[in-house]
Amino acid sequence: MSWPGFCKLRQGAARAHVASGWGQVRVADRARPSARLTERRRHLGVLVNPEDALLRPARLYGAEDVRRRECPIPAVPGVYGWYFASPPSLVPLEGCYRWNGLILLYVGISPKAPPTNGRPPSRQTIRSRIRYHYRGNAAGSTLRLTLGSLLAEDLGIGLRRVGSGNRLTFGRDGEKRLSAWMAEHAQVVWTPAEQPWTLEEELIRSRVLPLNLDQNRNGSFHGQLSALRAAQRAQARLLPVER
Repeated sequence: MSWPGFCKLRQGAARAHVASGWGQVRVADRARPSARLTERRRHLGVLVNPEDALLRPARLYGAEDVRRRECPIPAVPGVYGWYFASPPSLVPLEGCYRWNGLILLYVGISPKAPPTNGRPPSRQTIRSRIRYHYRGNAAGSTLRLTLGSLLAEDLGIGLRRVGSGNRLTFGRDGEKRLSAWMAEHAQVVWTPAEQPWTLEEELIRSRVLPLNLDQNRNGSFHGQLSALRAAQRAQARLLPVER
């Protein structure tokens, strides 16, 4: 057979192969990510649908995972969700989302939406923010302020004025007790997002998240939780400054 004839024969076979549907199937197979790649994406929190990383995570991470030197959290903007094995007893759990025996009670973001007054946007990431929630203090973490207010009686802690007297934390010992409680009962998961405030708003609107106060004024627990935090602040202002 001549070379031109051979080429025509190959072209005809290729057209028949595609027309039969086999060609499309093989292209789709090549486009489908492998199981290893999918697991790697899950590990990094990178999924086609960001909600999957928060609501159907391959795994959750505890304090030891987050605090270690080789932290698995990427230093990027994103959204994170906090799950609890044994939530504070005051928290109503009806309607809350559950995953593998744990309960989602709070979502947060980093950074916040860019300010509208012309000031530069925050450069904070989900890595720095989640780490601070686990090992910081109530002055810089609304989640720690909320948990400490709910657990004040159980842990024997209370909000105090510290330093110059303008900052409110649970004091050195109180923050240690709170960190220990979080290490035992709280786990976190995250997903990168270019505009995390958009996904956060959607989650607060569509899910029951009793520990979220911002954008959640219609939540059934909003009034009681706000009152507990206010009572802690008021009591702290009556006490001497902790040096």
